[in-house]
Amino acid sequence: MISSQDTVLLIIDVQGKLAQIVYESAAVEQNISKLVRAAKILGVPVLYTEQYPKGLGHTVAPLETLLAEEEPFEKIAFSCCADEGFMEALRKLKRNEVLVTGMETHVCVYQTANELIDYGYNVHLITDAVSSRMKENRDLGIHCIEKAGAFLKSTEMVIFELLRVAEGDAFKAIAKIIKE
Repeated sequence: MISSQDTVLLIIDVQGKLAQIVYESAAVEQNISKLVRAAKILGVPVLYTEQYPKGLGHTVAPLETLLAEEEPFEKIAFSCCADEGFMEALRKLKRNEVLVTGMETHVCVYQTANELIDYGYNVHLITDAVSSRMKENRDLGIHCIEKAGAFLKSTEMVIFELLRVAEGDAFKAIAKIIKE
């Protein structure tokens, strides 16, 4: 089981027009938003990337607002791990559990998850917080990431795993997020 002390949330390339045309885009964005808000309550660091923002645009406005305190890692390689600044930031956190979300599942998410696993990180793919333009590519990406060694989880599953108990201020705040 993961804990808020050993986990980081990674959001990969939820940007521009692509974010609007992926399979189940509204649900994916809503789940990522829930994860970000829960992470902030529970003290889980958030890292996020943007693939070639000059061409693909920046992170979608609702998420960009939630992530205003963070700086995105701009990248041109599909895998986040190819960006030395990203890897340096991840290593500095000294957390081995990585919650992976974003777009597109069969490209950037897939390549990042595989490299993180190769580097010894435990990858938790949040299946209702990833997508691709085509459902088939999303499903294939999820399958291949699982075969590589990732744990498949849902947004609610991860939030409650991080929370652990149904009491206190954190629980009350997160219960409101879950009900949305």
